[in-house]
Amino acid sequence: QVQLVESGGGLVQAGGSLRLSCAASGSIFSVNIMGWYRRAPGKQRELVANISRGGTNYADSVKGRFTVSRDNAKNTVFLQMNSLKPEDTAVYYCNLKELGPPGGDYWGQGTQVTVSS
Repeated sequence: QVQLVESGGGLVQAGGSLRLSCAASGSIFSVNIMGWYRRAPGKQRELVANISRGGTNYADSVKGRFTVSRDNAKNTVFLQMNSLKPEDTAVYYCNLKELGPPGGDYWGQGTQVTVSS
């Protein structure tokens, strides 16, 4: 059973920084995409950033402010968030999609990020 455990959320003032971490455990197909989604109050869940062997992908709203990275040896993905804005306030979810069998799509429990103005 694959589990994703997130850490690093919290409360920060606008302009500040936070770093999220997500560690995956279990039997994971080596070729995968790891990334972060978020859901703000009253809004749909959206992709923030992801990373795979093919590179990285970012939402337009976070380009230049957020950086996604990963440690493949530890099956861990990070999200460095700089220049945070109140509109970044959301629950952030880690996601892992396997690109081979069994083709799992796994989610973390979510971590709250609150940016005060």
